[in-house]
Amino acid sequence: MSAARWLSLIGIGEDGLAALTPTARALIADAALIIGGARHLELIGPQKAETLRWPSPLSTAMETIVARRGAPTVVLASGDPFFFGVGDMIARNVAAEEILCLPAPSSFSLAAARLKWSQQDCALLSLHGRAFERVTPHLQPSRRLLILSWDETTPARLAAHLSALGMGESRIHVLEHMGGAEERIRSARAEAFSLTEIAPLNTIGVEVISAPGARILPLTPGLPDDWFEHDGQITKRDIRAVTLAALAPRRGECLWDIGAGSGSIAIEWMLADPANRAIAIEQNATRAARIARNAASLGVPDLAIVEGAAPGALAGLPAPDVIFIGGGGEAEIIDAAWNALPLRGRIVANAVTIETQALLIDAFGRMGGELVSIAISKARPIGSYHALEPALPALQWRAVKS
Repeated sequence: MSAARWLSLIGIGEDGLAALTPTARALIADAALIIGGARHLELIGPQKAETLRWPSPLSTAMETIVARRGAPTVVLASGDPFFFGVGDMIARNVAAEEILCLPAPSSFSLAAARLKWSQQDCALLSLHGRAFERVTPHLQPSRRLLILSWDETTPARLAAHLSALGMGESRIHVLEHMGGAEERIRSARAEAFSLTEIAPLNTIGVEVISAPGARILPLTPGLPDDWFEHDGQITKRDIRAVTLAALAPRRGECLWDIGAGSGSIAIEWMLADPANRAIAIEQNATRAARIARNAASLGVPDLAIVEGAAPGALAGLPAPDVIFIGGGGEAEIIDAAWNALPLRGRIVANAVTIETQALLIDAFGRMGGELVSIAISKARPIGSYHALEPALPALQWRAVKS
């Protein structure tokens, strides 16, 4: 190994030291410091090196690791350190040319091999150290999921979640100690899940089977209004679908949803891609709490919520790529939002009242963009017949900052 590469990330499985390559075993034998979980350190047995168990949080160990710069140091990780592992955290603190990585098969690879599933066709996600609700958007009919559990309670919790959504026929496979002497694979239907004595470190395979009427998140914007808790302050489904199209989500972008109401715009923005971020700004405390519940229920628990009134509440927020203004705008809010946008940033605002529409017409005159009138009518019964009843038309301003 090059002297510059003093830090070795070594993936290790349940089969321990014997399954490692000669290079990996030599790096462990020559290390001055070995860092890993209690299970990892037990798998390699006694070594001459100083050992350090991962603290909580893991990031607090980085100071110790960086302080050993230049001395042979080994970090042990489960499977592939750069697949939901510690690799990313370490690479953010140590230069790439100073790191050698020797991965082992990941838990995903092992689980796919055991279940005979094509890994590229599965949704791969981790619930370890992450909010459980993140699984919800992935629950699509006939889809296969491979999931890293948080602990031994995760399979039963997932079974209950699937059943509550009308997916109780789904098949859950619990894989424990893969590659070791105690390897075990057990399966059960979600609605009849009764597996016990599950190992804390386990991987789950799910075959999603949905019953008629199951609550499945669509892949396009425009969730039903009654999927959100709200008090009437919600961008209605049809207008919301048009608004999301105008906002044009792109992977990894940050949205400010000003006057968020029920949080419907911010939530559907985040559902567009797992990497998308959003901040819901809402001055009403009851509504802010409701937004949090909606976000968890619909699978985006990481939605940031700021309780406060714009424009003051906008100060100090992470910079937006895109801004939506709902809930009735004011000239000061529009100007503050425009000023916060970066070059080529996008803004969309909706207005129903003539007073707010006047503000958007003024913004259009000053900042450019386009004005679009959106009119929705729905069939309503009139005796034994039906007629189209128009909703209040919305004026939408869309602009790109240049």
